[in-house]
Amino acid sequence: MMKQLFARQTFVDIVYAVAGILFCGFALKGFLVPNHFFDGGVTGISLLLHELYHWNIGYVIVLANLPLIILAGFQVNKSFAFKTFLAIIGLALCLHFIPYPQITSDKLLVSIFGGAFMGVGVGLAMRGGFALDGVEVLALYTGKRISFTISEIILGINIVIFLIAAIKLGLPTALYSILTYYSASRTISFVVEGIEEFTGVTIISGQSESIKEELVMKLGRGITVYKGERGFLKDSYNISQSCDIVFTVVTRLELRRLKNIVHDIDPKAFVFTNVIKDTSGGGGILSRKTRH
Repeated sequence: MMKQLFARQTFVDIVYAVAGILFCGFALKGFLVPNHFFDGGVTGISLLLHELYHWNIGYVIVLANLPLIILAGFQVNKSFAFKTFLAIIGLALCLHFIPYPQITSDKLLVSIFGGAFMGVGVGLAMRGGFALDGVEVLALYTGKRISFTISEIILGINIVIFLIAAIKLGLPTALYSILTYYSASRTISFVVEGIEEFTGVTIISGQSESIKEELVMKLGRGITVYKGERGFLKDSYNISQSCDIVFTVVTRLELRRLKNIVHDIDPKAFVFTNVIKDTSGGGGILSRKTRH
């Protein structure tokens, strides 16, 4: 049974990777490369080198990612590095052998849909456990040595890429390429997280009993209850009351309904949310109490 599950998961991962490679190849040869547009990350660096020196884009993508693939073997794990290497080689072969047609020369369409198809490709590969761009590995490595987050490092790398593009190829091209990058990044988030992106919701209210009942019985969500205190206001710092702090996880499609339920019970309830990339376990109807 375990072997069958492993084989099935491996097959699904490969399908994701192949689909991702085909979408990325379509975005590059059908939109970006013929119109001299760019993306962010190592792909953007490869496209920039291709435009400046007219090197074969497939070879450049492999060579640009190779040092980061080696780095991934040390920073992440060898399995991830090997899968990423296969994905990059697959993308290079796709670019070399598949004769994608140029879809359009309209700059706005190229920037939006070129980025969207690139985002679909990268997102599908990520869902399969592969990576088609090694910039996050570089950011992970650099982030351990300087006091910047991974997102800030990636942003800095992309700013440098687009500045060079603006100087060498003109500001309009760089600006359209920024739009391409934005379209790709938003599409990646949608593909990886899906329409049911999970949101963690914490609720602090004096009407917690009614809220707990509504969340479980009406919304059908499991809850976690923390024992806490509320109060401690500036004018009455020494006054506080015991309360239940309710935590639950919903999809973003359910978030508005949850807020309406809470507001109907207690308009003064303190509610805050945070994005959760993935969940597992819990059974969907599990309610458990933890005491801090």
